[in-house]
Amino acid sequence: MDDILALSSQPLKLYPTRVWRTYTGGKLIDEWHGCENPADNQFPEEWVASLVTSYRSGSGEDANEGLSQLEYGGERIFLKDLITQAPEAFLGKRHFEEFGPATGILVKILDSAERLAIQVHPDKPAARRLFSSDYGKTEAWYVIGGRTIGPEPPYVLLGFKPGVTREDWVRLFETQDITGMIDALHKIYVKPGDVYLVEGGVPHAIGPGCFIIEIQEPTDYTIRTERRTSGGLELPDEFCHLGLGFERMFDCFHYQGFERSELLAKYCLTPAARGAEEGDYRETLISLEQTPAFAMDRFVVSSKLSMDSEHSFSCLIVVSGRGRLHYEGGRVDIAQGDQFFIPHGVKGLVCENAGAAPIVLVQCYPPVDKGVPS
Repeated sequence: MDDILALSSQPLKLYPTRVWRTYTGGKLIDEWHGCENPADNQFPEEWVASLVTSYRSGSGEDANEGLSQLEYGGERIFLKDLITQAPEAFLGKRHFEEFGPATGILVKILDSAERLAIQVHPDKPAARRLFSSDYGKTEAWYVIGGRTIGPEPPYVLLGFKPGVTREDWVRLFETQDITGMIDALHKIYVKPGDVYLVEGGVPHAIGPGCFIIEIQEPTDYTIRTERRTSGGLELPDEFCHLGLGFERMFDCFHYQGFERSELLAKYCLTPAARGAEEGDYRETLISLEQTPAFAMDRFVVSSKLSMDSEHSFSCLIVVSGRGRLHYEGGRVDIAQGDQFFIPHGVKGLVCENAGAAPIVLVQCYPPVDKGVPS
């Protein structure tokens, strides 16, 4: 146990965890890691510091798919198993008392080679009512790159236009009028640096060519209204309704329409820089005031910058550059593509640049409380 407790005071480097999805992509993730022969395939997502398993694997019956791993004692172990042995040490006493041995978030790196199926995730009340879950699936996207696939630059579909009713949406689903579904949503072209909040209940789809970091509540509940992906994969009924049936699945949608300006004002977030000094600064991408579900910061480090925070623990992604993380008791080298779980016990965390270009990092934080509906 002493060895395990010692790990709770140092950054834990994680192995990349690729996950099968119903859409294709992943080439930019391969390139980001410097892999030979980068290519799109059915593993377009990488899950970071994940204690969550995927809803269903298309690559076999791997019950552990989605769980992050790290090296311990010369072997790979699951981060979930490590945290379960000493949850207060890794997560913090207050977080453990509220959430138990769970992080309360799921972080992903996502690269889409095709448009994802139009979908929705439940908000907390719907998740409690329909899935007996304390978590819905509010999420947010931070765009870190992209590529043009086909005739259009990267885009997302987000939110109903004014006037779309439940009856309209059911009809579009029953007739599989995909053009009608797309026309019912707002199309937004995205670029690196953009941040979008997607509350549970809001219909959406990520378009082809998007390279993003996604943070979300820790579930894999996805209701799809397309029975075939844009890449031609036929989806079983359960991949549409998740066992709810074709009537109750429409209870997950919020049938609130937005004018485009209203939608962007509500869901397109403006990063807020703080602590800027000689090219070293922290930028708040998503705050707990904007959503109680999670938070996210971006760090740009030309020289050296403190990364200590008031949060109980965090997940850390090195977007670009190379350098070192210093902490009380040691240091660790970091480079583009590296991913870490930063336990509650890590103190004095400082990033130092070791390259010619600034190092860019994204740090993701958990909620403060569950906010479970009564």
